[in-house]
Amino acid sequence: MQINAGRWMTRLLGVWLAVLVVGCGQPEDSGRAGDGATSSRSTPVQVPGLGGGVVVAAGESHSLVGLPDGTVWATGANDSGQLGDGTTSNRSVPVQVQGLSGVVSLAGGLYHSLAVRSDGTVWAWGRNRLGQLGDGTLSDRLVPVQVQGLSGMLAVAAGGEFSVALRDDGTVWCWGDISIGQPGDGSTTGHSVPVQVQGLSGVVAVAAGYYSPLALRSDGTVWVWNHGDNLVQVQGLSGVVAIAAGPWHWLAVRSDGTLWAWGDNSYGQLGNDTGGHDPLQVPGLSDVVSVAAGYGHSLALKKNGTVWALGYNGYGQLGDGTKTDTSVPVHVQGLSGGVAVAAGYAHSLAVRSDGTVWAWGANYNGQLGDGTTLHRLFRVSVWLQGVNGMNSVVAAAAGALHSLAVHSDGTVWAWGYNSAGQRGDDVRGASSEPRQVQGLSGAVSVAAGDYHSLAVRSDGTVWGWGNNSFGQLGDGTTTSRSAPRQVQGLNEVVAVAAGDYHSLAVRSDGTVWAWGDNYNGQLGDGTTTDRLVPVQLQGLSGVVTVAAGYCYSLGLRSDGTVWAWGANYSGRLGDGTKIDRPVPGQVQGLSGVVSVAAGDFHVLAIRSDGTVWAWGSDGTLINQLTPVRVQGLSGVVAVEAGKSHSLAVRSDGTVWAWGDNSYGQLGDGTTSKRLVPVQLQGLSGWRAVWGGRNHSLAVRSDGTMWAWGDNYYGQLGDGTDSNHLAPIQLLWPSGGVSVSAGYSR
Repeated sequence: MQINAGRWMTRLLGVWLAVLVVGCGQPEDSGRAGDGATSSRSTPVQVPGLGGGVVVAAGESHSLVGLPDGTVWATGANDSGQLGDGTTSNRSVPVQVQGLSGVVSLAGGLYHSLAVRSDGTVWAWGRNRLGQLGDGTLSDRLVPVQVQGLSGMLAVAAGGEFSVALRDDGTVWCWGDISIGQPGDGSTTGHSVPVQVQGLSGVVAVAAGYYSPLALRSDGTVWVWNHGDNLVQVQGLSGVVAIAAGPWHWLAVRSDGTLWAWGDNSYGQLGNDTGGHDPLQVPGLSDVVSVAAGYGHSLALKKNGTVWALGYNGYGQLGDGTKTDTSVPVHVQGLSGGVAVAAGYAHSLAVRSDGTVWAWGANYNGQLGDGTTLHRLFRVSVWLQGVNGMNSVVAAAAGALHSLAVHSDGTVWAWGYNSAGQRGDDVRGASSEPRQVQGLSGAVSVAAGDYHSLAVRSDGTVWGWGNNSFGQLGDGTTTSRSAPRQVQGLNEVVAVAAGDYHSLAVRSDGTVWAWGDNYNGQLGDGTTTDRLVPVQLQGLSGVVTVAAGYCYSLGLRSDGTVWAWGANYSGRLGDGTKIDRPVPGQVQGLSGVVSVAAGDFHVLAIRSDGTVWAWGSDGTLINQLTPVRVQGLSGVVAVEAGKSHSLAVRSDGTVWAWGDNSYGQLGDGTTSKRLVPVQLQGLSGWRAVWGGRNHSLAVRSDGTMWAWGDNYYGQLGDGTDSNHLAPIQLLWPSGGVSVSAGYSR
């Protein structure tokens, strides 16, 4: 049967779903089968095996994340209950899927979701009008229900309105909208309970296009079926280890690491200028281990952990900082250590080896899970960094002597010293008891300077409170505030940083804005004039994040270069001089940077190869005017800088520290200064660390928070004012995981 492509395009426009690397197959006349025919064939496949125990999946406009403890969290569109939280409300911050545990595999459909538990049962939720939930009814479900008659299942895939599951004996089962014969059982009617696909065995992975399921067999061949056809083998492919499909194009990875593509090529998603019915090798990519495909974009994960993208980029889903389509693979900026990728209609997801989840692209339903509905041209963290990532705290920061935390409900809490209202109340002095900052809701991130605080709300606005003697609150005055006030003239903000008396912000377009103290040119506007409202830095674009230290600032661009401006008397600008710079200049001899951190007088940077580089004051009489490699560290996934101490987390979950240790901030049980990194003993499984003025915070993989160092004002949060030379577990916030501390943040 020949199908009119225009009619199908009208019906399917805007439709996309993916499961890890699972996509959708569409019109017959695009040659999707890859068998040399023009009848419709779809060829996505779910690739099992995610590093770090984290599983990700993407539906059309929703995202799913399974954590190592077996819980599932969801964000984005929820009109049919596909988030499984018992409501139909969209979510821009991840919510836990109710009643699920022990989950090992996930899939996201157009409006429904699937999960496999470790006991081999399958569970489903969301839209069910065509039986795609497999519970024997046609009723939508706002929380998971068990799919009938299935056991021993290994993996699932979700089509537009149907579902597929793979059993441990290599058989395949389907249910839902199968009026065009998807089950392979000769039926022309749908099934609200699973039926076995006949004539298919030895299957190692399954996937689903919009209308068509498919299977990858153990011999490396790919098979598809739809419209009542018999099983059809995709021609010209052998030794396949992973495949994926978008609505209009298909991808396959062979065992030699080459990537092959076929189908529609309107946006260059095939990596060539022609497209075609048969698979063709994508130029410029090698050592590929897995792939994902969106509506018109393709993602490829390479063996070295880098992610590459090509095709449609209207929402920034390629992650290169632009909205320009390309048929030449581009590197997703600032992302390393990748172990898995997934693609929705126009958004992208990646999991790093440290278990963190990152997202970029379209965000109109909150599918990026960053607390906003702002599209992202660069990757952002989805604050799922541990087993109990969503228990309460989603972000935090520490100033000189006070701390801030954002709860999952968008409220901000503060504790510690309160000399100028930086804690958000009028009670002066110290307090180790967290108190809610009044008049602030919908917060997604915070930053803390010496004595002032900043928060970014989900609407992209920035709010400030505390000391304002130099205009660092950005409200047009120099009046200190004990309650939050909106920073003037800023919107679509994706990141903020707070120095001692100045503030920085990055907008979604990659521009940098600054305000407050400018005595040393730390605002980067070419002057030394203080600014009471934000001013844009000229000549600096494509910035993904900023950091602020004592009278200086840093910006990390999407191309992996680092730029610095402001005070330079310890060489912290990394330009080989000690001359202050009122405009951004590039840090010398450093490329491929994925993260930066700023202390008072020193800077740390992680390169994509996992090495750490530093410059500025090294705690001796000799300052480093350009970056030098930190000795004895490799495989680093996170760094933080306190006032004069440094922290790093390696991919093996160990924490290393060096620098000043007068208050025990290195956590090694002593107060001895360390000129080279030393490992924290006694605990393992660390996920992240943060350095305050003279104290440190960390989170373990079990979601518990730990702290050590100076605690005179209660900044360790343990209910005491006693210093601790080794990590102690915090009782508040309980189970929090995405927390940060910094002297000048």
